[in-house]
Order: sequence, then structure tokens, then C-alpha cells
Amino acid sequence: MATVLAADGHHFDKNPRDFDVVDKLVTRILAGKPDSKLAILADGSRRLTAFLPTDGAMRRSISDINDQPYGSERAVFRGIWKTAGLEGTERVLLYHLVRGKTLTYKQLRNAAPINLTTMQGGSVRVRITSGNVMLHDHNPDSPNSRVFHAVANINKGNRQIAHGIAWIISPD
Repeated sequence: MATVLAADGHHFDKNPRDFDVVDKLVTRILAGKPDSKLAILADGSRRLTAFLPTDGAMRRSISDINDQPYGSERAVFRGIWKTAGLEGTERVLLYHLVRGKTLTYKQLRNAAPINLTTMQGGSVRVRITSGNVMLHDHNPDSPNSRVFHAVANINKGNRQIAHGIAWIISPD
């Protein structure tokens, strides 16, 4: 999965529908904490479903959290890191990962409503709302996140699959 996330290189750009911010955050966490559970993203032999906030989702989320605009992906990355640090960022990213399952967009739609246990230890509820696959977290103050159909099934056919989402989901 790590290779797929960095398919366009390990750099920031202006594409709000890719995953440069997540890629940089995971890289930074693994540099400071090599034994992090996030290392599963580099182990393609282990089944995993990842709900990954796009760069646009990261920008919307951190702008909302800190009540300030962020003009670039680099600024978004720095804002997240300054706000949550290594441990907080790792915890939130682990909440976006479901180990042991490779769930396609179609499987998510057909299984909903369903609760999925995340690698952070919490659960996320998958529901269908107005025809969209939605992720409901445990934070009543944050919006529920929609799975982007156009950015779903990344890496389909492998043990690890990812779906781009519109908002960071929160474990609390």
C-alpha cells in the first residue's frame, strides 16, 4: 500500500484527490517510531482495508480543527503535525485502518450497516446515506466522512485496498 500511496512520488503537489499528506505523515511516524503498527502499510502480505483522507480532506479537517486556512499541502502537513504530534497522528491514522479484511467499495455497500474494528482499537460504522458509503465515527462534532466512489478500490485485487475519504474520521 505504501508504494501505491507514493505512486506520484514522495512530494507535495496541488492535487487534492491524492494522498501526499498521509504519505508524508506515515513516513514521518515510521522514521520516529519504526515499530508503529502503521508499518502494515508497507507489508503487502497482510490483509488491510484503509480509509484514507485525500489531501483535500486533510486540508478541510485541519482547517476546521484549528479554525484557520492552510494554503498548501506542506502547510497542512505541518499543521497536523504541530496539532497532534507523533502519538496523536499515529492514533488517528490507525483509526483509518481495518486489519484482516480486504473490503471493496461494493462489499462495503452490500454489508452496510456494519461496524468495523480499526487498528486503533475503536470501531467505525459504515452506512449508506443518500446512496453514498458513509463512515460514522465517535466524534459528534465532526462531520461523517463519505467514501469517494471515484477514489475507491485503490490497489484492488491485492491483499490491501484503500478508499479515499472526504474527511478525517476521529476515534473520539
